[in-house]
Amino acid sequence: MKIRIHREGNDTLIWGFIAIAAVALLLWRLDTKIWFWLFMVVFGSLYAVVVNFFRCPIRYFPQEDTDGIVVAPADGKIVVVEEVDENEYFHDKRLMISIFMSPFNVHANWFPVDGQVKSVKHHKGNYHKAWLPKASEENERADVLITTPEGIDVLCRQIAGAMARRIVTYAKEGEDCYIDEHLGFIKFGSRVDVYLPLGSVPCVTMGQKTTGDQTILARLMNNAVN
Repeated sequence: MKIRIHREGNDTLIWGFIAIAAVALLLWRLDTKIWFWLFMVVFGSLYAVVVNFFRCPIRYFPQEDTDGIVVAPADGKIVVVEEVDENEYFHDKRLMISIFMSPFNVHANWFPVDGQVKSVKHHKGNYHKAWLPKASEENERADVLITTPEGIDVLCRQIAGAMARRIVTYAKEGEDCYIDEHLGFIKFGSRVDVYLPLGSVPCVTMGQKTTGDQTILARLMNNAVN
């Protein structure tokens, strides 16, 4: 699997490298080199963590037939699989599956289904810890509503966490979208919720690790309530 650096990290990595190199050069000119080596160990390690954060694997869903399949939009761990009341878009009960992303996960987000983007909305909010239940409604978030070719609406919600301060959404209202395409990116730890109609069959369990664009989250049933 090929790895590349996501374009969202270009500025951070370039300027970070320049800053580290400039300070390192100044410290190297000192008579004692201990400060240089301490600086390089600490900030070199931090820089490596940031590079790891912005990595972006090139992935393709392994199955050709994606009808009725919902794939994980993010790397992380399943923290919610339950029926909830969704009162902003659907005004009824939905199956919600939530993925928590730690700072060490890939933070690119993929579209969970094929279809057409029905709406894209950004909501300002708080920065509660992403695994808390109230984060879904109170934190800063971006909502992408997708209608599948079968006419089923699926909501994908990018949620900022205690560390995440920027949500990037590439989805555009009215555009076709496909599994394997990037929906967006969330910086430094967060969560993604997927809301599905009742009747959908979850294919993951609590605590299970997911791989974005690879793990099957659920299967949409033809008789699912839209």
